[in-house]
Amino acid sequence: MGIRKLKPATPGQRHKTIGAFDAITASAPEKSLVVGARKSGGRNNTGKMTIRNVGGGHKRKYRIIDFKRTKDGIPATVKSIEYDPNRSSRIALLYYADGAKNYIIAPNGLTVGQQVMSGENATPEVGNALPLAKVPVGMIVHNIELRPGQGGKLVRSAGAFAQLVAREDNYVVLRMPSGETRRILAACKATIGSVGNSDHALERSGKAGRTRWLGRRPRVRGVAMNPVDHPMGGGEGRASGGHPRSRTGLYSKGLKTRAPKKHSSKYIIERAAKRKK
Repeated sequence: MGIRKLKPATPGQRHKTIGAFDAITASAPEKSLVVGARKSGGRNNTGKMTIRNVGGGHKRKYRIIDFKRTKDGIPATVKSIEYDPNRSSRIALLYYADGAKNYIIAPNGLTVGQQVMSGENATPEVGNALPLAKVPVGMIVHNIELRPGQGGKLVRSAGAFAQLVAREDNYVVLRMPSGETRRILAACKATIGSVGNSDHALERSGKAGRTRWLGRRPRVRGVAMNPVDHPMGGGEGRASGGHPRSRTGLYSKGLKTRAPKKHSSKYIIERAAKRKK
């Protein structure tokens, strides 16, 4: 993996940096694991716009990803590493010994031809999925379940990883990518290794058009609006707009929005540190 810097043949390419596709080994997805994906354009079932700045974008096909890794004890061979337009990470196509095929998120270091397995008896090696109770302390993991059998919900984006730092009775303590430390049931599954395509954070689109290809429309700043449209709008000249807040009036800097009696709060040992600008 790496980053490609293009020659400035056009203004859009002058600052453009994109991920290298040298690790990708297949140009077309597995047909049996692909379904058509429809776009909402930010509209709900009655056609009303409920999410602004969404619409357009390139047509995509959705690759069905196996986040649950339920085929325990059956070895699988990595057939290919593929591009997925629906996520920042790469995906890997697995051929199981019983003839089944599945996509998984491709961890860093996974190669074509490698054997992977899931279940309690799987060894803690890159690409293997096993309960957190069987993962050694200090190991790096991703695609972590919140409830046993639910499927991986946490740590799935490119370059992300969590570290198992301790065990407490029926729980393990994980340090999340945000810096938060929290307990998760030891019966939950996780995949060994960090998510691949870690250079994704270094990419720069180079032009506004590439953002439109992703289905993101222009976002107008609140201070550029009229008072009827936004609390920060209006004023003579370039007014500051007052205290930063959302379109509905909620403060956008410093206001705690987490529910004070949220059920999962008791599992959080240490909150993520605030990022300094």
